[in-house]
Amino acid sequence: MDASECPPTFGVPYGLVIGIIAGGEKAITTAVEFAEDHPDEGWNDLQKHFVSDKDVVVGLAASGSTPFVIGALKQCRRKGIITGSISCNPNTPVSREADFPVEVVVGTEFVTGSTRMKSGTAQKLVLNMISTAVMIQLGRVEDNKMVNMQLSNVKLVDRGVKMVMEGLALKDYEQAKDLLLKHGSVKKAIEAAGNGH
Repeated sequence: MDASECPPTFGVPYGLVIGIIAGGEKAITTAVEFAEDHPDEGWNDLQKHFVSDKDVVVGLAASGSTPFVIGALKQCRRKGIITGSISCNPNTPVSREADFPVEVVVGTEFVTGSTRMKSGTAQKLVLNMISTAVMIQLGRVEDNKMVNMQLSNVKLVDRGVKMVMEGLALKDYEQAKDLLLKHGSVKKAIEAAGNGH
C-alpha cells in the first residue's frame, strides 16, 4: 500500500518505490497459502525488478521469521544492497539479516495470531514514516506540502489550487487553477509565476 501511494502523493514515477508480496499481486486480494515459506522466492521476485546496489530493500515480517523475507534480505546483503527490516518481535531472524532493523513490539494481538491487526498497522505506520522522510530528502515536499502530487482527482486539484493561492498570495481561485493545470504541479506553477511565466 505504501508503495502504491508514493506516485500520486509525491509525483515520483511508478517503479521508484516497489511493493512485493509473497505469492505475487494475487496475494493482495486472495490468500496464497505457503507462499511465504519459500526462502528463495523473495530474491527471485526482487530480481524481476532488477534490484541492485543502488536500491534499498526493506523486508516486512510481523513475526520476524518469514522465510520469504529472510531469504531475500540474505541475498541482498551478499550482493551489497542496503537492507532494512520491520518486525514486531524483539531479536528476530529478520532483524539479524537487516543492516537497519526496526522492531515495533506491539504485544499480543487481540485475536491471537492475527497480525493484520496491531502488527500490520504498526508496520504501515513505520513505512509511511520512512517513505515520507525519503521524499522530503528528495525534495518532493516543500514546507510540509505535497507540491509534486499528481493531479489525479478533483480533491487533489482543489488542494493544489489552494496551495498555489497560498504560495503566490493569490485571491482568485480560477487564476490559481489555470496556473496549476497549465504547469501540472504546485511546484511548477509557483516557479513559473515567480519567473513571470
